[in-house]
Amino acid sequence: MSKICQITGKKAMVGNNVSHSKRRTKRTFDVNLFTKKFYWVEQECWITLRVSAAGLRTINKNGLNAALKSAAENGFLNA
Repeated sequence: MSKICQITGKKAMVGNNVSHSKRRTKRTFDVNLFTKKFYWVEQECWITLRVSAAGLRTINKNGLNAALKSAAENGFLNA
């Protein structure tokens, strides 16, 4: 499974590791992902999502149903 948030669509970024002597080598900045179970009241079932910390804040702010609807519209939800 890839490291992509199912709510916000965030994925790993690529950058440079810079040493003290200013040598640059490639590295990845991974997303802060969690595997969380949520109770979906409208469907009366439990669902498991891989969400980032920002995705958790989005769910807390807008609610699970609105977050899932916007994720499906943007194509982030693959279920």
